[in-house]
Amino acid sequence: MPMKQTGRKVYKTMQGKTVDMDLLRQRNELTPAVGNAKVNARGDELGPGGKIIKKREEVLGQYYKNNTPDEIAVKRSAPVADKPVLDSNGKDVTDDWEEPVSEDTWVEDEDGNFIQKGE
Repeated sequence: MPMKQTGRKVYKTMQGKTVDMDLLRQRNELTPAVGNAKVNARGDELGPGGKIIKKREEVLGQYYKNNTPDEIAVKRSAPVADKPVLDSNGKDVTDDWEEPVSEDTWVEDEDGNFIQKGE
């Protein structure tokens, strides 16, 4: 069964003008992106003067060559516990877990305010 072809995204502004988003995206795909990423809207790497150094296909091909699907899934999962987590002083803080304050340590005083026990 053939897939239904999606229509072009054409929006109408409050003033009645039509804006074709697909045409706008296509027209500006070689424009450098805003920020310090050094890429254009298409994803090509840019060099000095906005010249294309690497096409998007080369960048993606290199990424998938260096990262197998299993490695990508591991990188997206939770951090591995076999590597210690160090703070700014170099101290291992992997197992420094503080229990959250229990709710039963708070009591209500005669004015209706909640204060910690012992205060």
